[in-house]
Amino acid sequence: MPSYYTYLISSLPYLIFNSSPPFSLEDFFDTCLYSVSKVDLRKVKEAVTASDYQVSLKDTPLLREWHHFNLVLRNELVRARSARMKADPLKYLRNEAYFSAAVRHVAMTAYRNQNILEAEKSLDLERWRFLDEVSAGHYFDIDSLIVYALKLKILIRWDKVYNTNSEMVLKAALGRN
Repeated sequence: MPSYYTYLISSLPYLIFNSSPPFSLEDFFDTCLYSVSKVDLRKVKEAVTASDYQVSLKDTPLLREWHHFNLVLRNELVRARSARMKADPLKYLRNEAYFSAAVRHVAMTAYRNQNILEAEKSLDLERWRFLDEVSAGHYFDIDSLIVYALKLKILIRWDKVYNTNSEMVLKAALGRN
């Protein structure tokens, strides 16, 4: 029987793409610590920390769809990059499952964008939209916690990008102190 976390989920702040994260992943896990079963908390932590190819994460339909979407998106990016470099994409593709014209369009649009940050942002926006789509109907269950954690991870990533001292990064890249 699935567990429902009505109070916890309804008390979490709403996440909006391209906004500041309300707290860190560690704070989120601490918030969940006393409300979520240990098994479910482990699933949420693995969802945001494990690679897309880890088999143990595919025990919920939502995670299977999420990892499948990411796999197809990355494969389309590989195809676009390998065509430009005149390399064989088959060496780099991972377990192709299906073709999606929509995902190919997203990948090509991002690939053709001259601004790398805007391209990455468009990819994360599509990931965000996909999470919204697959979470429909999941209101207070483990899947809604997983989606929340994945979205929080996206926000934290962009918060790091926006708050990085670009001068320090440039000096480090050039090997100057």
